Amino acid sequence: MVSPAEVATSQEPLSDEEVVTRVLAGETGLFEIVMRRHNQRLYRVARAILRNDGEAEDVMQDAYVRAYEHLSQFAGRAKFSTWLTRIAVHEALARQHRGNRYTELEPMSEREGDPMDRFASLAPDPEQQASNSEIRTLLEEAVEKLPDAYRTIFMLRDVEDMSTTEAAEVLEITEDNVKVRLHRARALLRKSLYARAGMEREEAFNFHAVRCDRVVKNVFERIQKQVPKTGTSVAKTQ
Repeated sequence: MVSPAEVATSQEPLSDEEVVTRVLAGETGLFEIVMRRHNQRLYRVARAILRNDGEAEDVMQDAYVRAYEHLSQFAGRAKFSTWLTRIAVHEALARQHRGNRYTELEPMSEREGDPMDRFASLAPDPEQQASNSEIRTLLEEAVEKLPDAYRTIFMLRDVEDMSTTEAAEVLEITEDNVKVRLHRARALLRKSLYARAGMEREEAFNFHAVRCDRVVKNVFERIQKQVPKTGTSVAKTQ
């Protein structure tokens, strides 16, 4: 059986859909590939909703287990990453609703134009490198203060680079509403350092390797308990 590490280092990495097909065919250990591939995105979107590292991590594990349990239902009508992110969003919102902390924003009319650009992708000079840590902290704090729905849209669109269509599919709202919420999020951030954060946007809200390993390990332990029910075996990971 091919290991996830061997697949990851191959010249032509498997697509998510190819991994799913092989997992369904019995190579369940390859599920690690999609987990490591999408841990960053799921962490960011879950944390954007819950604003708590521990709860976001729990949601990630719940989302992966639920996705594994319903993998045969993935029909390919949307990208696997979209399908998986939608599951994580539902899990996060369900947890938030149970805590009675979520207030849905009413749809608003879209304003024409948006003066806000994405984060600059300029290579920082030594002085910028020295201040990036502080800037990143200030940016994360500013994003943290956004209203729930705006924060989630900002994370999906401007941090994860999802398209308007994909974000709409994940959150099950209209594309116009995505545009409106993103516009408002950017407007709220304009007064802070959003317009002058000379840093790579991918550096914000990182999901580090140790935590990545922990999520993968915990998900496989939960899946392993289901093996007698499914009749499949899970390959051990390092």
